[in-house]
Order: sequence, then C-alpha cells, then structure tokens
Amino acid sequence: MSTSLPRTRGLLLSLALGTACLAAHAQVSVKDAWVRATVAQQKSTGAFMQLSSAKAVRLVAVSSPVAGIAEVHEMKMDGGVMKMRAVEALDLAAGQPVELRPGSFHVMLMELKSPIKDGDSVPLSLVFEGADKKRETVEVKASARGMGMMQGGMGHKHGATSASAPAAEEHKH
Repeated sequence: MSTSLPRTRGLLLSLALGTACLAAHAQVSVKDAWVRATVAQQKSTGAFMQLSSAKAVRLVAVSSPVAGIAEVHEMKMDGGVMKMRAVEALDLAAGQPVELRPGSFHVMLMELKSPIKDGDSVPLSLVFEGADKKRETVEVKASARGMGMMQGGMGHKHGATSASAPAAEEHKH
C-alpha cells in the first residue's frame, strides 16, 4: 500500500498541473461567424462574428485560404464621414464578448481568389495572443450569406437565431 500512495500523489499532482495549464490557456470562443457573399469581379468582403475569452487576449492576426490579404478593420464616423482602417490588434477583455459586425470592427478579406457564394463555408484562422505573449490559433468555418440573409446592421437584431443564420463551426488548437 505504501508504494501506491506516492504514485497516487504523483498522479494527483500531474492532474492539478494539467488543470492549471488548461486554466492558463486563453480559451477563446467564436460564435455566429459569417461572411458576406460576393458578386462576380468583387475582390473583397467582410467577415463578422462574436469573440469571447476567459482571459484577456488580443486578436493579432487573421488569415484565410480564400483571400490574399486578411486584416482586422475598424469602421467609425470621423467628422461626419465613415472611415475604415486596419488595426494592429483587437483587445478582448476577460469574459466580455466583442462583436465584429458591419459598420464596426470586422475581418476584411481582400484579394479574393474567387467569388464567395451564398452558402459557402469560408475557413478563417484567428490568432490570439495573451499577456504572456503565448499565441493560440482558433480555426473557424464561417457561412457565406447573401444580401437577403444578412443580420446585424440590416434592420435585424444581431445574434437572433433563425434557419437562415447557421452557427459557426469552431475548432480550437
């Protein structure tokens, strides 16, 4: 019996350390990811979603195989003129959801390799960085929506559920 006690303690210590490592992980989640469908010859579009994290992190990079360039952008009124600009990073406070939506923060997909059709699944890789400078990549599949299916900024309450607003598929790494 005395030899099993040190093994049990070692196992408990390993479990405790593993749990601490998981707790230290950013635990970023992505909900309701969608991309605006495009028309022929259109070379850019926006991606929208709700981000949240158990710990304070920053969205520092985004990429997609459908676009040559992917950036986080901010749209805001400046002297009565709507302006859009790329941002270096987007802060997420612990436990506070951040909504990427039309007319505000969003992911800009530029130099599209082909049109994005209504119903397409668009892969996105979001890179988050914690205060400790460790990075986490979250893989997302966003549904493409045509003009008649968009929510948020189009007269509908964002986050409302309907058959035309499929939830995003999310994969954590």
